[in-house]
Amino acid sequence: MDPVFKPSRRSFLRGSAAIAAGSAAGGALAQGRPDPKITELQDWASYTGVGVDETPYGMPIKFEADVVRRNVEWLTASPISSINFTPIHALDGTITPQGCAFERHHSGAIELNKQDYRLMINGLVDQPLVFTYSDLERLPRENHVYFCECAANTGMEWAGAQLNGAQFTHGMIHNMEYTGVPLRVLLREAGLAAAGDLADKWVYVEGADASSNGRSIPMEKALDDVLVAFKANGEALRMEHGYPVRLVVPGWEGNMWVKWLRRIEVTDTAVESREETSKYTDVYENGTARKWTWVMDAKSVITSPSPQMAITHGAGPLVISGLAWSGHGQITRVDVSKDGGITWETARLGKQGDTKALTRFYLDTHWDGSPMLLQSRAIDETGYVQPTKDQLREMRGENSVYHNNCIQTWFVSEEGIAENVEVS
Repeated sequence: MDPVFKPSRRSFLRGSAAIAAGSAAGGALAQGRPDPKITELQDWASYTGVGVDETPYGMPIKFEADVVRRNVEWLTASPISSINFTPIHALDGTITPQGCAFERHHSGAIELNKQDYRLMINGLVDQPLVFTYSDLERLPRENHVYFCECAANTGMEWAGAQLNGAQFTHGMIHNMEYTGVPLRVLLREAGLAAAGDLADKWVYVEGADASSNGRSIPMEKALDDVLVAFKANGEALRMEHGYPVRLVVPGWEGNMWVKWLRRIEVTDTAVESREETSKYTDVYENGTARKWTWVMDAKSVITSPSPQMAITHGAGPLVISGLAWSGHGQITRVDVSKDGGITWETARLGKQGDTKALTRFYLDTHWDGSPMLLQSRAIDETGYVQPTKDQLREMRGENSVYHNNCIQTWFVSEEGIAENVEVS
């Protein structure tokens, strides 16, 4: 991991000198001195650039080399069964480039080509079926933008401020346009008469990787908006995102978005697999655990300013920006506080897209150079209000890892340096 971006206090103390230098440069321009970038001929205007065939598949320019996924090495024993984080602090808008979207693997990402791909539908169906990749391409498809959030996103923050950066506290999330076949189309191809009353039926979905990651999904959800996807952001899925086919379960925790999807079994009960019993359940203070907590509740985070995105321009106009989302539907309002939740201002929402997708918010304000305690609070279409950390702890204690959607606080110093702190 790049040491500059390790989630520690030392990293942003090191950055203070650079920020001061940036402020000084801005001051020189403000004093009316000639800017050589304007007044003098620059090298890039003195020679021809690269040709059209230089990069057949376009890649980010070298100046954006720091906008990458990162992991926290001590979180897991091995990168094979681990996670990395989307650089949400460095992105704007809502769509996550595939190359920046976080990864979560249980036995590593696998190489499975389209020709070898098979998807089986079995169990309580009229006719068990096997689909090839080509078969899926011949069925009616849809396009939808959805967020995918790991249930453990912000999980390290239950007991207090831990990781220093929006990428590390909230970066187990992406938002992409998925193309695929609704799961209900495939289930109806196989026929559901044999299942009888569908009100109490489930589907069990399983991946083709060595972990055989599998989850139970109620039939009601399976027949609603679940997608068997083979494209993301207009192109083939990346290997780390389940190429060639993955499941998309809008608004529900990311572990259910099974990658390298190989089997869908219609059952009369939940399978109670490892990933829905010993894992991905929420342990209360008394040691009991709640399960079937699939939906990701309303949540938000300020991405700029934040620990990896300091204020470098000094006092004056400031755009506070962030992301909000809810597994229950659209975000209807986001409030921003500069004083740790004492007072709130309503942010401006960016263009709204699909339901259960990320929403960008902005607060256009003026910073006088005073310290700030920045918070954001999301409200979704059901009226649900994002809770404080104390409100979550009162209900669930501090034993949980999953489904932490508490209000996040950044302390911003007079120098514009941001740090993860707790204001409960």
